[in-house]
Amino acid sequence: MNQVTLEIPYEIPVDAHNPVEPFLRMDRMPHIWCPGCGIGTTVNCFTRALLDSKANLDKVAVVSGIGCTGRVAGYANLDSFHTTHGRALPFATGLKLANPELQVVVYSGDGDLFAIGGNHFIHAARRNMDLKVICVNNLTYAMTGGQTAPTTPDHVISATSPYGVFEPSFNLVALAEAAGASYVARWTTYHVKQLSRSMEEVLSKKGFCFIEVLSPCPTLYQRRNKMGDGLDAMKFYKQVSKIRHGAPTSECALTKSGEIVVGKFVDRDRPDYLELLRGQMTESLGDRYAEPEVSCSC
Repeated sequence: MNQVTLEIPYEIPVDAHNPVEPFLRMDRMPHIWCPGCGIGTTVNCFTRALLDSKANLDKVAVVSGIGCTGRVAGYANLDSFHTTHGRALPFATGLKLANPELQVVVYSGDGDLFAIGGNHFIHAARRNMDLKVICVNNLTYAMTGGQTAPTTPDHVISATSPYGVFEPSFNLVALAEAAGASYVARWTTYHVKQLSRSMEEVLSKKGFCFIEVLSPCPTLYQRRNKMGDGLDAMKFYKQVSKIRHGAPTSECALTKSGEIVVGKFVDRDRPDYLELLRGQMTESLGDRYAEPEVSCSC
């Protein structure tokens, strides 16, 4: 299929078979995601957010690390960077500092962002880097065989915990808030309208923004734990999810079969890294400080 591109301002071309096509590198299809996986659903939500926000696609860059969700950068018909394992945030930070005009979206999985990349996450949030982080959380290392991840709830069966996980898991939204994120939300792949709206909000929000998206992994996580297929996951999300905007993130920890608290939990304004840097330079150097011109054409 020929590659379809979008002009700015843009509309979906009449010859597109699906409204998502112009945002994807169709020459790389079919994708590698398993039937029932929720990553494709999140990509649909992301394209809707780009459309509704009227984002300038020439100024949007997608950065990801390694893993199932990391493939989004390779499939996105945008400036994109598929980086090394756990290093999406450092790459994205450099990209943003080199060209502050860019809208930099980090699109990766829970293992990449919170295991090997966990240190980078807390410091990017602490600094309030102007990055939009979308974490597709399938609660396991899905690409490498379904091992226990930092997000795997207790009593879950995994490749490395055949008798059930016993160690505590991260509460990602609580971690993001404590580290200093300006925006924190959680949705599931059942909540497509709400997820699209959150993605649209962060595209116009200054500072470090974090959206956790709970997504099914029928091939490994659900099969091992006898939780059915992707459709069963949607029914499960519908049944146990409760929208609680503004809920204390300390009350939003996940369990194998308990209530899933979703919503927008944090939406606060504080200076981002570049504002703090420029303020410090002005305070220290006064009239001698001249803000550097952005000359990067990326």
